[in-house]
Amino acid sequence: MQLAGKVAIITGVSQSGQVGFALASTFAREGARLTISSRSAERVAARAHELQVSGATVLGVAADLTTEAGAQTLIQRTLEAYGRVDILVNLAGGLTTYGPFEELTLGDWEQELNNNLRTTFLCSRAVWPLMKQQGGGKILNFSRAGDALASGPNILAYNCAKAGVDALTATLAREGKPHNILVNALGPGLVATQSNLDELAPSEEEFRNRWVSREQIVEAALFLVSSAGDGVNGIVLPVRGRGI
Repeated sequence: MQLAGKVAIITGVSQSGQVGFALASTFAREGARLTISSRSAERVAARAHELQVSGATVLGVAADLTTEAGAQTLIQRTLEAYGRVDILVNLAGGLTTYGPFEELTLGDWEQELNNNLRTTFLCSRAVWPLMKQQGGGKILNFSRAGDALASGPNILAYNCAKAGVDALTATLAREGKPHNILVNALGPGLVATQSNLDELAPSEEEFRNRWVSREQIVEAALFLVSSAGDGVNGIVLPVRGRGI
């Protein structure tokens, strides 16, 4: 088992058909003890129960990770339960605002940056002293496939938030290197989550050529957070399936 003896936190785990739950299921199968987090107490409890039924050791924590108190609670509850944190996966966030730039309100802008960039900053900062004290750890962030020049229209706030995640990843990788803290990110393409499939209803050709599976995301994540990825630091790894 690739994560035997490790303690992993995964944020943004609320629905069974999403990337977060797929990550949690695989990490548990690979031997990790887990903390999963969502804003919704009902949803995170349900996901924790599903994982526990399959034999996982998992703690569910409901927290608003856009706040300092929420991020600190997540780390503290995990430390109390397991005594350490080896892996932090900053998945919480996602695209919620779509439309032309001139119609973007300040509230929309702040919400998208808070959900994607602020949560990543706050959770990373909360776990950082613990990982330094332990002698190391791994942080995996979630960006988007492609660089700034590949950013699509009508999602300005999301693109800016993810560009911030890229900069945060690169900077923390350099700051963490002397302490054996490795920081990387995944840049997924269009992911075949249940919600995306239901909303976008791709044709067979579109699905084959443009979409990336949850399993492909999970395998890339497992590589980066396991010992197999010990030689990798400060990258944003694109995971596009067959897309380019």
